[in-house]
Amino acid sequence: MQSQQCRVAPGAQVAEDAEIGAGSAVWELAQVREGARIGADCVIGRGAYIGPGVEAGNRVKVQNHALVYEPAALADGVFVGPAVVLTNDRAPRAVTPDGSAKRAGDWEPVGVSVAEGASLGARSVCVAPVRVGRWAMVAAGAVVTADVPDFALVAGVPARRIGWVGRDGAQLVERAGEPGVWECPRTGEVYREREGGGLVEEPSAAAGEPGRERAALPLG
Repeated sequence: MQSQQCRVAPGAQVAEDAEIGAGSAVWELAQVREGARIGADCVIGRGAYIGPGVEAGNRVKVQNHALVYEPAALADGVFVGPAVVLTNDRAPRAVTPDGSAKRAGDWEPVGVSVAEGASLGARSVCVAPVRVGRWAMVAAGAVVTADVPDFALVAGVPARRIGWVGRDGAQLVERAGEPGVWECPRTGEVYREREGGGLVEEPSAAAGEPGRERAALPLG
């Protein structure tokens, strides 16, 4: 069911039971499959593919020719760059061991989960099942094969953490004489390393919730 307040460009294919939120746009040659749920104020770029049952929150951007295979889940504010691929098969084969064509019931899809505010750079690949943490950033061309911590900057094949980023997207700088305390050079927001990986926002960056992580927002 499409909202009357969304835009679907001529040439786009949107399944009748897909949900497209108010203010969202689906551009030419994009395909949104059955049961997909797209929130408000989203952009689905030209030639992008959104698989059956995929969920995307509000203010999500899926750029041109990105492939988001089911059962992926994109939280609010996620950026999916041009030609990004979110896979869904641990051991892809076209045929079974006896050589017959594989059917839907012959394999179990696994998904990629992308948490609030995270960004996937152009032509990066997330090999399911993986989770990309809150406000993390995956560099262009990276291949993600393991979970990405919150606020991590990862790059390479396979992707490895090369730094930390804040909500603004700038790479954080460690404070002199304060190991594990990181600061955004643009906004001055402060982040602190936590045990087990990832960062926790200090009060100035946590929108009124001192010393606490905010949970990812609902998908729809």
